[in-house]
Amino acid sequence: MGLNGIILVDKPCGWTSHDVIGKLRGILHERRIGHSGTLDPMATGLLVVFVGRATRAVEFAEADSKEYIAGLRLGISTDTQDITGSTLKISNTVPPRTELEQALGAFKGEISQIPPMYSAIKVGGKKLYELARRGESVDRKPRRVTIDKLEVVDENDGDYIFDVVCSKGTYIRTLCNDIGDALGCGGCMSSLRRVKAGVFSIEQAHTIDEVQAAADNGKLDEVLIPVEKLFTAFPTLTVSDAADKKLRNGNIIKLDAPNGMYSVYSETGGFLLLGEVADNKLKTIKSFFEV
Repeated sequence: MGLNGIILVDKPCGWTSHDVIGKLRGILHERRIGHSGTLDPMATGLLVVFVGRATRAVEFAEADSKEYIAGLRLGISTDTQDITGSTLKISNTVPPRTELEQALGAFKGEISQIPPMYSAIKVGGKKLYELARRGESVDRKPRRVTIDKLEVVDENDGDYIFDVVCSKGTYIRTLCNDIGDALGCGGCMSSLRRVKAGVFSIEQAHTIDEVQAAADNGKLDEVLIPVEKLFTAFPTLTVSDAADKKLRNGNIIKLDAPNGMYSVYSETGGFLLLGEVADNKLKTIKSFFEV
């Protein structure tokens, strides 16, 4: 049996999310590795990585809300909407913090965002950043995202530091850009650190070196989180051995339980699947037992 579970990685600055996956494939000697919620190379923080059969859970993690600590630099606009890009315009007059905080109200709750050209979204089969690198710009459809929290928590060398809690698909650099535009001085993202993703937080994360050390010392079980931790919001069901066998064969079983989604376990406590009960019938949404 191969490795199975979730590893929470504290992604270093300068690495792509794909770089992390490539490195972990070498450390863990496992090809089946994926992640949810891509982080830009300049960003650091929580990357939720799925190993082995747990990769089947990536789609469920994608929808989770995220929390970031982000830096906003007012007075400068760039083509990438962050400080790594080429400067488009500079403003010498930057409003005071009180004016910034007043402007934030318009960016809380459900808002509309136009995805940046420097993003991996595909238009006409091509990734936007590929077009952007060729100097092209295309119309992008606005997307609805939700900002649950947006607070200035600090200042650092002229940058404002934000705490942002948002829905999937939110671009923090676009948020910084749009706040700057609303203030009339322009703005871009100067730093980004993800500190929460769904039920997971940065305090639980490990550096790449720590994962390497765990592998070298035969202690990977100490960094692997069982995949069922992703589904703690769902009630649990325990099924009989007979029902277990039927479920493993892809069958729908009869079961007396209220309608809804469940984490389903075997009698021995093994996590089997995420399932849905409707009209006293349990069907598999996604299985996680070894096949």
